[in-house]
Amino acid sequence: MASLLTAFMNIADYYQTEITEVRGGNNRANNMGEGLEAYIKDAFAGTFDVEDVQKRLLQYEKIFSYEGNKNNPPDLILKNGDAVEVKKTESKNSAIALNSSFPKDKLYANSPMITKACKKCEIWDEKDMLYAIGHIQKRRLKSLWFVYGDCFCASHEVYEKIRTTISEGIMTIPDVDFTDTRELGKVKRIDPLGITDLRIRGMWHIQNPNKVFEYIYQYDDMKVFQLIALMTKKKFASFREEERMMLLESVNHNLEIKDVKIKNPDNPVQLIDAILLIFKVNG
Repeated sequence: MASLLTAFMNIADYYQTEITEVRGGNNRANNMGEGLEAYIKDAFAGTFDVEDVQKRLLQYEKIFSYEGNKNNPPDLILKNGDAVEVKKTESKNSAIALNSSFPKDKLYANSPMITKACKKCEIWDEKDMLYAIGHIQKRRLKSLWFVYGDCFCASHEVYEKIRTTISEGIMTIPDVDFTDTRELGKVKRIDPLGITDLRIRGMWHIQNPNKVFEYIYQYDDMKVFQLIALMTKKKFASFREEERMMLLESVNHNLEIKDVKIKNPDNPVQLIDAILLIFKVNG
């Protein structure tokens, strides 16, 4: 079974940072994002050096139970494991665009924002949410953060309250025909002829981990590449013992494991015991 630890070790062992631009689309930024998604898939599946497409697809089938699309989170679900959302930035500190999907501490099977295929890919109610955030510069992957949602995002009620309040506020406008959608809503037949609709869509952003967690990790501009993973100590303990032992045996001057304390996203004055993994490549 694949996990964050296997992906982390695969990247460190097979270090490669060139993100191949995916052809066939007009939006260069989206194409680079697709290249990052393919890189993340190979990291979890251990297929960096597999050239045969059929063999790679067969390995993906073993590792993943679901692969999403641009409009419906998550991007990937590991079989009997975490949900993974891949995001790209072209600046080391730029905010992460989540579009219509608010930040998630966990992924829930009853969420209206996920597809039927996602809900039925396994028998599940709740998944840990793992964000993979890559900083790409001139087609080179300069840094990659793996950070779990429960270290990064508040509980879903915090964001849902905002979403619900906006929708309910729209319904108080006189003579408005409001339709509830998977976005914030849709106001229909605004004008006397009844021919104009208003689509209301949320555009969520969250700060870059380089800024959010600068009190435990400082981005090193002198490094060619840096790989960082953050999880609660409880999550780290949940990984298989052989995975944790392999990681501990791999610790050297390029790979570090640190015990840290991070702010509770729901109550920042409380601190959470966490584990920070760091892999750096010198220039």
